[in-house]
Amino acid sequence: MFTIIKEKLHALGCEIFELTERTTTAWEFYFIRHKLDQNRASCVKTFEVKVYIPLDDGKALGSASGSINPTASDSEMDSALKNLIYQASLVKNPAYTLTDKALPAIAQTRVDVDAIAETFITAMQAVHETETERINSYEIFVREIHERFENSNGVTYEITYPSSMIEVVVNASHDNHEIELYRNFRSGVCNGEKLTRDVEEAMRFGKDRLVAGATPALEKSDVIFSTEDAVEIYDYFVYRMSAGLQFRKLSDWTKGKEIAEYTTGDRVSLFAAASLENSSASYPVDSEGAWIRERYLIRSGKSEDTWGTRQMSEYLGSKDSSQVYNFIVSGGSASSEELHEGNYLELVEFSDFQVDPVGGDILGEIRLGYWHHDGKTDVITGGSVSGTMQEAIPSMRFTRETEQYNTRVIPKETRLYNLTITGIR
Repeated sequence: MFTIIKEKLHALGCEIFELTERTTTAWEFYFIRHKLDQNRASCVKTFEVKVYIPLDDGKALGSASGSINPTASDSEMDSALKNLIYQASLVKNPAYTLTDKALPAIAQTRVDVDAIAETFITAMQAVHETETERINSYEIFVREIHERFENSNGVTYEITYPSSMIEVVVNASHDNHEIELYRNFRSGVCNGEKLTRDVEEAMRFGKDRLVAGATPALEKSDVIFSTEDAVEIYDYFVYRMSAGLQFRKLSDWTKGKEIAEYTTGDRVSLFAAASLENSSASYPVDSEGAWIRERYLIRSGKSEDTWGTRQMSEYLGSKDSSQVYNFIVSGGSASSEELHEGNYLELVEFSDFQVDPVGGDILGEIRLGYWHHDGKTDVITGGSVSGTMQEAIPSMRFTRETEQYNTRVIPKETRLYNLTITGIR
């Protein structure tokens, strides 16, 4: 198929391209409680084509991308490629180049889809249930993904990796009232112990949600984030160091300068990693054929490097960058006990939680939290939390202990000071 597409592109006068063939072998299981309701296996192959057209005597470059069905007829393929070339001719970006550094051979290891699925099922069966907290249903998706890439500069690679997901619905009941919570866990393979623990935590949150009182009108409070929602906080740092935001002047975190005027807080160190042990995106090369160069993007609060596409990186003057899929934030200076001193609000469930990567605005609608004050703990729900990262960074603190959430490793607990809390009474 690669040969056919290349020959057709050449005949159409397109000499700059990227081709990706992706084969996904998948097993899927659907459980009601712990009873298997249905399962299926599939194998799907796709071809992705990206074409580039030099414009304005090489000063500009147009591009367009699309998929070609592997069962496409000769005429259907011709039509699809002509359409992509036409679309690319309508786009005028400042010229840039495609990856041109040859890659070393990448070892291919088959993914044991059967064993991964078995680990998921065993972990779910190990979840401790009670008469009031139980599993409603779950769906398991385990995939082996094989990708083959080639561009017009002769750069090629092949990678094989696992990508898994489980969707879990749990129920909790109290005094004839019942609540349902949904969880979506993504990973490479399955960490069985962590999955069991996370599902049991979700059931505990459901139980507490049923007896929660209204969030008080605190106006201002320190807030501890101790669940996966905290990834949003640290992704603010990730995206502020992206070549795209920096080229568009949406991030002013320039190399060699501190990202904030620190006061009492922990300084963030952000590392770009090629792989993580249980990440669903654990491979050493990016989608444009560039070797992922591991490096610090932020070290001890000071900006060091950027990451991003070939296009945006070149616009910033770098041809030695890459896209990055895995990030590690180093632990801070605090123990969990130290972080939990004094009065604070611990928020663990949101209807929605976002941190805007451009403006730094923090906004979350509270579904469940714990108001720790004067030696007491009140379970609360409702209201919202808001603030800005610019104001939070100088004093934010986080634990030495870290936690992995698929492609991110972040501090296990993070405390932001003096956020705005809108209560409902």
